[in-house]
Parts: sequence; structure tokens; C-alpha cells
Amino acid sequence: MPRRLLRAAAAGALLLGLAACNGPGGGAATTPPPEIDISAPSDGGGDGPSDGGGDPSDGGGENTEDPTAAAPDIPPPDPADFAGMDEQTPEGAEQAFRYYMAVSVWAHQTGDEQLVASLSNETCEGCTKFNSEISELTDRDLLWSESERSDVHLSIENSSNFEHEIRYMFTLGHHSRPDNELSSRVTVEQLQFDTVGGMLWDSDRWIVGGLSVEWGSDVH
Repeated sequence: MPRRLLRAAAAGALLLGLAACNGPGGGAATTPPPEIDISAPSDGGGDGPSDGGGDPSDGGGENTEDPTAAAPDIPPPDPADFAGMDEQTPEGAEQAFRYYMAVSVWAHQTGDEQLVASLSNETCEGCTKFNSEISELTDRDLLWSESERSDVHLSIENSSNFEHEIRYMFTLGHHSRPDNELSSRVTVEQLQFDTVGGMLWDSDRWIVGGLSVEWGSDVH
């Protein structure tokens, strides 16, 4: 079940959602994502039981707060698996965006936000929205569990706002993740993501300047 998305009714609309974030000081044209339900296995993913949400009690001045759960030992995506992503070519932009989305998934699985933050423009509102819950998932012990990512579609789209817009569709296999309320864990057999990244060349690498994401059990 989808949680949050920068939604479009069709591929063309999905692309048009990337209407800014194209440089320092540029404004973001993405709108706040709606909440949406898809009937099917609810999305779930994370790393442990949910946190009850209450403040830990104080035991006579002694800190009785529960220890933070250790981050899952999941290795980050290997840049070597995204050959050419450091080349200033359309194909390099494709691979750089694939890498960004792989790192975003990894961040939702491990709680490590630093790497994914380093791969986007600070004005990319879509990037911020997609990754905004990572710290809360960590606090509630509701990080996504490890899963297999499979490519479905990768293409370069025309863009008037970025050097390239990359459409990338992929699936995540069996895993657990939080429900819509971030209160408990649910399991999903497969979840499909339909994403578009607005890519900018920054000195010697590609960065993401705009992001649109839609996901669910019946995304097309």
C-alpha cells in the first residue's frame, strides 16, 4: 500500500510534476503528496516491532530510555553496479538516477540518510518528501526490511527543466514495512515503484534536482 507520493495520473503528468528544483535558488514546483490507498497487501517494511510512541519514563533521575536498536547490517549499493554513472552522457544520467533510487531504498532499510542526501540538489523538494520519514522510521524501529530490487523500465524523457529526465520503474520483492499510520509492521509480497528524476550535471557528477515517485501494488 502506498504511503506518500508525488503523484501523476499518467506518465506524461508524472514527468510534468518535475517542474523546478533546477539549480541553486530554484523553487520546487512539486505539490504536497496526497495520501492514497490501494487495496491489496498493505505496505510494510522495517526492522522490528513498532514503538508505542509514548515517552520513556524517568526512573528517579536515572535515564531509563530504551536503547536504540542497531541499524541493519545491509551493505549500501555498489557504484560499480551502475557503470557509467559518473559520465556526462544521457546513459550516465540514467545510471546515476538508478543509483539514487537504490540508495534511497537502502536508506529506508538502514536509517542512514547521509549518502542519499549527498546525491541530490538541496532544493529538490521531491527528494526531501520521499526521504522525510527515514528518521521517524528509525525512531519507531519500523525501517523497511531487506528485499530484492528488480528493474522494470528505464528511459530518457524530454525535459525543459533539467538536462535529462529519467523514468525508472522497479519492484521490491517480499519485505515488511510500516503501515500508513507508521504504527505497526505489515508484509507485502511485491511493490512497484514508478519514478522520474530530473538530473543535473554538477562539476563532475550527476545529481537529482527533481523527483516524482508513485508506488503501489498496481502502479503502471
